[in-house]
Amino acid sequence: MALVNKNRDAAPGINTRSIHHGESFSSETGTVMPPIFPSATFAHGNEYGFDYTRSGNPNFRILESVLSSVERCKHVTVFASGVSAITSIVSTLGKGDLVLCEENLYGCTVRLFEEVFRRFGVKTEWIDFTDNSNLEKIDSLRPKMIWLESPTNPMLKVLDISEICSFANERAIPVVVDNTFATPVLQRPLELGATLSLCSTTKYINGHSDALGGAVCTEDVRWKEQLDFAQKSLGLQPSPFDCWLITRGIKTMPLRLERQIANALALAKQLSNHMKVEWVRYPFLASHPQHEIALKQMQGGGAIVTAKLKADQSQTYAMCKSLSYFTMAESLGGVESLICHPATMTHSSVDRDTKIKLGIDDGLVRLSVGCEDLEDLSIDLNRALETLR
Repeated sequence: MALVNKNRDAAPGINTRSIHHGESFSSETGTVMPPIFPSATFAHGNEYGFDYTRSGNPNFRILESVLSSVERCKHVTVFASGVSAITSIVSTLGKGDLVLCEENLYGCTVRLFEEVFRRFGVKTEWIDFTDNSNLEKIDSLRPKMIWLESPTNPMLKVLDISEICSFANERAIPVVVDNTFATPVLQRPLELGATLSLCSTTKYINGHSDALGGAVCTEDVRWKEQLDFAQKSLGLQPSPFDCWLITRGIKTMPLRLERQIANALALAKQLSNHMKVEWVRYPFLASHPQHEIALKQMQGGGAIVTAKLKADQSQTYAMCKSLSYFTMAESLGGVESLICHPATMTHSSVDRDTKIKLGIDDGLVRLSVGCEDLEDLSIDLNRALETLR
């Protein structure tokens, strides 16, 4: 029997919901951790309705079950990556449809819209959703869909999801929220009015930098049907092994995040007081431009810290490379700390003028803070910053 919470108010806590995945499809063995089902095909007429892994697999359903419980939603569809999850949503659009996007999105999302989907007639407009006056553009532009991130990558802008969704819902416009940075532990966009909550399960949900995956959560069965169709027809399905790894990883997500958030807040304060740092962005610092919104809609500030160094590109690179416990690498959310140079890494595909407009310059770094001992991370950062001249 799959785990179902009929009474949302009496739902178990987040640690419990992360650990208990319900159906394991192996009741005859009593296994606590579900096995991997690597089969590509299944005998016709089996009781669970499986036929071909591209259109469904026990490991998909197990992961969807626990994600549904963690997100407190009715429906989840899992995918091969976060980009696959994005593709599944955009595949529901048609030629001439307009997507109104927050101007600061993940670089690969921007690339998909501008360099891939634009060729098929999907149009985009980019606005600053932290400016409330821009909501009026929804009426003049009449978009088919609104696409948000909060906090955004890499500038950590915090959008008022509830306010935007209320405005959009009155006009029957679906809202997609990329919730990768916050995770359902800190923020649940569907409860704030979003139509779809998207995440890269590669990041915090898995948490060990060893599996790719994506997921889309919704309360709308019609969207669930469209997403399942995209998974099957476009070949966006994950591997059973990656689903198994992510199911394993999610069990410790709340514990990992507790440590990562504590470390991130301490390091954000440390960087804020360093003479070689121009500014720091972290949602739960009072200096953050949308600090009050973050306090209202998030349960914690997350584990990403973005900082602007008083340095040029070569100096910033040298500083990143000199770190011992922060590996210079793309991605985020794992137990190990990483540092990224967005201008040449995650957002390298974004044109220079747009990067300048958004503030993604050569001195900007993004830290994904891990679970190491805080003292070690603190000393490591201080030593590296002393290399700046």
